[in-house]
Amino acid sequence: MREVKQLAGQTLIYGLGTIVPRFLNYGILTFFYTRIFPKHEYGIITELYAWMVLFLIILTYGMETGFFRFSQKREDYEKVYGTALISLFITSTAFFILSNVFIRPFSALLKYEDYPGYVRMFSAILALDAFLAIPFARLRRENKALVFSIVKILNVVITIIFVVFLLVMAPIIYERSNGIIKKIYNPEYGVGYVFIANLAGSLATLLMLLPYILRIKIKFDFQLWKRMISYSYPLLIAGLSGSINDAIDKILLRRLSVEGDGLYVVGEYGAGYKIGVLMALFIQMFRFAAEPFFFERADKKDAKQTYASVMKYFIIIMLIIFLGLNLYKSGIQYILGKDYRNSLVVVPMISMAYLLYGIYINHSIWYKINDLTKFGVYITFAGAMVTILINFVFIPIYGYMASAWAHVFSYLTMLILSFVLAEKYYKVNYEMHKLIPYFFIAIIMVSFGEFYHYKNVISELLINTLMIMMFIAFAEYKDKAVTVLLKKEKY
Repeated sequence: MREVKQLAGQTLIYGLGTIVPRFLNYGILTFFYTRIFPKHEYGIITELYAWMVLFLIILTYGMETGFFRFSQKREDYEKVYGTALISLFITSTAFFILSNVFIRPFSALLKYEDYPGYVRMFSAILALDAFLAIPFARLRRENKALVFSIVKILNVVITIIFVVFLLVMAPIIYERSNGIIKKIYNPEYGVGYVFIANLAGSLATLLMLLPYILRIKIKFDFQLWKRMISYSYPLLIAGLSGSINDAIDKILLRRLSVEGDGLYVVGEYGAGYKIGVLMALFIQMFRFAAEPFFFERADKKDAKQTYASVMKYFIIIMLIIFLGLNLYKSGIQYILGKDYRNSLVVVPMISMAYLLYGIYINHSIWYKINDLTKFGVYITFAGAMVTILINFVFIPIYGYMASAWAHVFSYLTMLILSFVLAEKYYKVNYEMHKLIPYFFIAIIMVSFGEFYHYKNVISELLINTLMIMMFIAFAEYKDKAVTVLLKKEKY
């Protein structure tokens, strides 16, 4: 339990760098975007950032996990770090140059022939973020969770400052001024200023991380690089398949929707998705802390017992978050502009999907610590095929509801396959059957909240809060979950 609590502490610190920036992003930026931009223009933001998810996986090609895997020996640490850093610098720079040299065909590929300026900034943001993946991984490897969090928070704060200035203050100054701002500011550029703000945040992050990038002597070892690539490229394919589950629905919605303007549909769906995907923020927070934690404990005698304990408490905490996200939607909805609130119907499916994904992330350690990353490819490829199939078949019939359900079935498929394959190669007794009642109770509660007609907001708040307290009481009675996580360990 001491190790579980250590992981919980690291997770909370990483939460500062994951949850706080994303809440700022969703709470402030989504608030602005869904009130400033019509759905068509918000669809541009949603789809291009979906493309960004796919390209970022390609441009980092599994090097983060490769860095963790090969840097376990202290004497190899600097060489591994330098090799990974230089590798990503070369590939990120090459991508930026090539995408700008071939900007017209690249823009046409993304269906943004009329917006090459957006695509130029898109490529610059991608190149910077891909390169910075290794400095961020280094902070995680060295347990500098607080520094990691501060940099992540400042990145979003700087982005928000630029967004507010460019989209709120600058138009006012433009209308009242006859000076230089009339020459450098174009009110018609609209969505383009979102990408300018993001690029400013990425450049500021690069400056903040420079001391950590350059602090140690950077070396490149070609033989080591070949071993790292051999280990990491299956993770690239797995990561790409996984990112398809995250992003392909927005891309396909634009092209398969029969409801008229595809970007309009993407914009509406993207707003509701942003609320549901808050669940994924907690998953990412956990992943940042858990990945190095699991690798460090892989050789210990009680590793499997630790993994099982982490899984149990992870599921309980995530189900509480799932309940909060879905039972308090009447308040959370005000993050979105009024025209976008119909899309909240997708929140239960998206949040449950990411809960299943979090369980998969927890369980997938079996193939990572045993150098069996090829199984990650098989599993995520199967999930991607489920996602693509459901979207292709059902978007023309059910619209973006098909995309929401595709997430659930995709991650459920991946989870089942992971458990089946692990039985042979690295079996851990997770006792998942004991956790089924938690899922059953949570789903019943959310279904009640969806279909019951509350008299007023006060009664809704009281009843839903009571349900969450009942769930926590059940967890405490059955597994003493709260006591275990809060009780101080005597060393």
